[in-house]
Amino acid sequence: MRPPGIGAIASSRSRRRGIIAGMSRTEPVPPLDAPAALDLAERYVCPNRVRTLTAMGLPLVMGRREGYRFWDLDGREFLDLHLNGGVYNLGHRNPEVVQALVQAAGHLDIGNHHFPSAERALLAERLADLTPGDLTYSVLASGGGEAIDVALKTARRVTGRRRVVSLSGAYHGHTGLALAAGDERAASAFLSDSPDVARVPYGDAGAVDVALAGEDVAAVIVETVPATLGFPVPDPDFLPGVRAACDRHGTVLVADEVQTGLGRTGRLWGVELFDVVPDVLVTGKGLSGGMYPMAATVLAPAVAGWLQDDGWGHISTFGGAEVGCPVARTVLDITTRPETVDHVRHLIARVTDTLAELQARHPDWLVEVRQTGLVVGLRFAHEQGGPLMTRALYDQGVWAMFAGFDPSVLQVKPGLLLDDALLDRAAEAMDRAMAVAAGWAA
Repeated sequence: MRPPGIGAIASSRSRRRGIIAGMSRTEPVPPLDAPAALDLAERYVCPNRVRTLTAMGLPLVMGRREGYRFWDLDGREFLDLHLNGGVYNLGHRNPEVVQALVQAAGHLDIGNHHFPSAERALLAERLADLTPGDLTYSVLASGGGEAIDVALKTARRVTGRRRVVSLSGAYHGHTGLALAAGDERAASAFLSDSPDVARVPYGDAGAVDVALAGEDVAAVIVETVPATLGFPVPDPDFLPGVRAACDRHGTVLVADEVQTGLGRTGRLWGVELFDVVPDVLVTGKGLSGGMYPMAATVLAPAVAGWLQDDGWGHISTFGGAEVGCPVARTVLDITTRPETVDHVRHLIARVTDTLAELQARHPDWLVEVRQTGLVVGLRFAHEQGGPLMTRALYDQGVWAMFAGFDPSVLQVKPGLLLDDALLDRAAEAMDRAMAVAAGWAA
């Protein structure tokens, strides 16, 4: 006897095969329903992910999307408080960002990575203007993992050292050096763990200093606020202490701002909260505007000598794709507008007050609020509090994701342009979800 729901999936599978078999290759594929989409994803893309999320009661397949809302394939509406790690800082399909892409596609394509490019040059100039200190040169990438790889390669080249120090619970992407320096479980699973990577506890600048004492470390890489660890709030002295340790030992400081950059902390870059200037700053996710993959590794002249010596030191066919550069410049323009900055300040204050009210209503369930601007982690009184809240919020029409390395924490990422009405709606849903999840945990 089939478990509930299997018959519907099988029926959808047969129907799908029949539709495709009767089509010519030039006809567009008709839209899928949710069971068919899940079936194909399980068979051809991400089987374990489909099975895991479905078992959690989260059979979500995104359909239409707009602003800070999206709809599943059945037409059910969700408020997005996950934003794919900050990809949708400015909302799904922000009209200005979409227009920038449409206009660019009218006369640009990927470009040729061997040649200088006006589009890449204009974006890099803007990044140099907006990043702290003397960060000047941009190596453009198609994603954060590649950009982290560039950062660590740069540190090794300038120092002549191999070792890297990262922080326990860090996440820096799933490509080469980025994987080795971050997610220990995934690095081990793909035989990418390396004796050249040492990890120290997050928040312990003294441990960083000890790890650098042998004068053999090329880079210290730090997420300004570690996302997958659940957004613990940095001690005010931690990042300055790491900067001082790097200076003492001739080590390159790499700031991973893929999730905390682009206005999320109330400053354009999270490191600015601590008056720290890194040697390398990495940005991504939100730089894409959610419309075209873009990331950047921004280098200070002191570490960028390889760009002077070797014009082909890093090659990326799709890195800094010309059609995406106007999109990224539009993102930077919107993010830095005075009205956007003012609205973010307003949102931060409202979020602070809202979370204080929720904690007062649920003191035995919401045991810790971790807030750095609009970077928020909520820790609950159960080791699986994050997944319980993800499911309870899903039932309330809100999407928020638990922290992968600390499942007691729920990540909450309000968008930079979120209006008060949607914030109130999120607060009401959060209130109801907390009551439900606490009951499940009891």
